Amino acid sequence: MKQNMLTLALIALATVAKAQTLEECQKAAERNYPLIRQYDLITKTTDLTVKNIQKGWLPQITVSTQITYQSDVMSWPGNMKGLFQQMGLDMKGLTKDQYKVGIDLQQTIYDGGAIGSQNKIARQQGKVKEAQHEVTLYQIRKRVNEMYFALLLLDEQIKLNDDIKALLMSSEKRLCNMMKSGTAAMSDLENVKAERLNAEQQNTSMKSQRNTLQRLLSIFCGIEVNNAQKPEIVKERSLSINRPELRLFDAQLQLTDVQGKALNAQLLPKLGLFAQGYYGYPGLNMFQDMIKHKWGLNGIVGVKLFWNIGALYTRKNDKAKLLLQREITENSREVFLFNTKLEQTQQNENISRYLNMIQSDNEIIALRTHVRKAAESKLAHGIIDVNSLLREINSENAAKIQQAIHEIDMLKEMYNQKNTNNE
Repeated sequence: MKQNMLTLALIALATVAKAQTLEECQKAAERNYPLIRQYDLITKTTDLTVKNIQKGWLPQITVSTQITYQSDVMSWPGNMKGLFQQMGLDMKGLTKDQYKVGIDLQQTIYDGGAIGSQNKIARQQGKVKEAQHEVTLYQIRKRVNEMYFALLLLDEQIKLNDDIKALLMSSEKRLCNMMKSGTAAMSDLENVKAERLNAEQQNTSMKSQRNTLQRLLSIFCGIEVNNAQKPEIVKERSLSINRPELRLFDAQLQLTDVQGKALNAQLLPKLGLFAQGYYGYPGLNMFQDMIKHKWGLNGIVGVKLFWNIGALYTRKNDKAKLLLQREITENSREVFLFNTKLEQTQQNENISRYLNMIQSDNEIIALRTHVRKAAESKLAHGIIDVNSLLREINSENAAKIQQAIHEIDMLKEMYNQKNTNNE
């Protein structure tokens, strides 16, 4: 059983390790990004907040102890006290030291919707936080695009560098044969060899850059990215906008709506039951306690209706603040849509420009290749020198590099536009 589980785990790990496409790297980066862990924390915090608010419907119990010494207390009038003494009664009156150990209980029956409003506000605040984190997570796609397409460009440049090394090596062999027949000088061979060594040096530098970039992308995504795959050309491009920022704006607007309804709940009266009980001196029967200084049990139960009109004082300003918050959010949405449409337009122009440049690149490369082959033939017949051949080889290679740059930049622009639209 353990062996089967281990096998499945290795298969799953191998599957993850082979994830090399742009989309797989983006998803892996989102899973790997530390911020993703806050989603569960936000949900748990919101649930706890709502549960605490909901406890407002539970009986609110207060236990208190009170010991006082008063400068004066209620007493019998002097005439009555003299009359009681004539009757043989010793009316002591209340003592100045008094004691009380009690419990107060408040039970809300109707709160005007205050608790419900607080619950809705807490829930909506949680949704706003989740939307904010979603926006932050969405930004990492662009960072993955930057590293991924930079890695693809380095791969293309390394490949072209290998091609020019092979071409220079072929020229070296040809010059060696020409030297044997006396049609080439040692300096010609050394010139070509120096160019090949220079190409190998560039290759070493580019591979070092690639390894560094690959490690950075692997760490960022949490997977081992070995062979980045060139994505397909995006043929159909949409101008629709389905960004998480729009959901954030919606959540913020809904929060102002919920907070506005909560202002209404503050104006409604509250109804509740209450009970008070205490053991102490004096009790509710003052006359009895003025005769006998004894502790006793006392209690009160009843219904209480209270209406706090203090919310009226700040209601106008509170509503104005919510209105301003709403206007700010709506303005932010308009600015975001305006900037996004500008970005879409710029990306479309760039993509069209790169498509035209790539078509020209194909013609330029065909011409440069034809000229380079002609130069090789001329060199073999002694019409041109080695420097002229090297110049044509470098020109052909530069044209191929330009085409690779234009192609990668075009793909990058296409997938950046997908990211802009959230397709």
